Amino acid sequence: MSKSVSLKELLHDNTAAAAPELVVAGENGVLRCLACGHKCNIPAGRAGVCRVRFNRDGELRVPTGYVAGLQIDPIEKKPFNHAFPAREALSFGMLGCDFHCSYCQNWVTSQALRDDKAVSFPSFCTPKELAALAVENRAPVVVSTYNEPLITAEWAVEVFKVAKEHGLTCGFISNGNATPWVLEYLRPFVDLYKVDLKGFDDRNYRRLGGVLSNVLETIGNLKKLDFWVEIVTLVIPGFNDGNDELKQIADFIAHVDVDIPWHITAFHPDYKMTDPPRTPIDTLIRAFDLGKAAGLRYVYPGNVPGGFGDRENTYCPHCNELLIRRHGFRVMDNRMNGDSCPACDAVIPGVWEDSAPKRTEGPGIPRALSH
Repeated sequence: MSKSVSLKELLHDNTAAAAPELVVAGENGVLRCLACGHKCNIPAGRAGVCRVRFNRDGELRVPTGYVAGLQIDPIEKKPFNHAFPAREALSFGMLGCDFHCSYCQNWVTSQALRDDKAVSFPSFCTPKELAALAVENRAPVVVSTYNEPLITAEWAVEVFKVAKEHGLTCGFISNGNATPWVLEYLRPFVDLYKVDLKGFDDRNYRRLGGVLSNVLETIGNLKKLDFWVEIVTLVIPGFNDGNDELKQIADFIAHVDVDIPWHITAFHPDYKMTDPPRTPIDTLIRAFDLGKAAGLRYVYPGNVPGGFGDRENTYCPHCNELLIRRHGFRVMDNRMNGDSCPACDAVIPGVWEDSAPKRTEGPGIPRALSH
């Protein structure tokens, strides 16, 4: 029996019923799943595009009770630059994805049911154990990440309910291929939402397994529902690094809200996309300039610590005071006065602490956990 078959059987034995808000019964036992933008119609005995949500005898079954990745990350790695600077996040993930990006940096978890080379097995746990780990490690944020959290939304909500009881803030690190129904379901429990906006070319999006319009609609809906949103574009040479496409992304984000932080990060060859070179620093500086020209107040180049001069920092858009000085995932100096600029008292959009650390403590690198 192959690894993928045995893993499939293991996951099918560790499931729960889908949230009623995320499933619609159709004719002939077909169930429509509303957890992601594919909105799969799933006959009995079959699974959706994600391969982890499946129809068992007329009931939609979904993953529960395990993690396939668990570690403490600097929150800047997620990346969030306007939420809990210099703090850490308990990061957990499951298995599976509704996309199949050829350059996925988390492919060992996201592609575990599609690719026999993706070796990542579940470790069974409870929401209480995960929340306790966050508290023990003084991490004020818990995030669902590594695979696509939309397709495992019910488990994330189970974890977040307990996390909220401990006063923790919760977040999704997502491709943004959501539906209005799943965002409404998540809103009481999810505060922070990072979206990967992978480009502005629908043909390329379809090559990755998605539809551009779904992601754009999600970003608009996230703002309407008052999630804190930050957007990341991995800039890949020859794929999405043209001036026109980067300008379209910047213009779209600015149209939604000029205060949404846009992270433009450097690609490195990974998984099945090994031909393009690493993204040149000059390309990200060009994207930075396009973002600023579009009116975005917060644009952050990343993945090359110290390579962008002062562009990794946060400045007050009203008086240009330096607010947060960064080097990669490390905060070197946090001068914020709670949620405000210390020079002009302007409120800076984000999710801030009243008494935040002034700098990253310790090495500021991810560290794996076991429960």
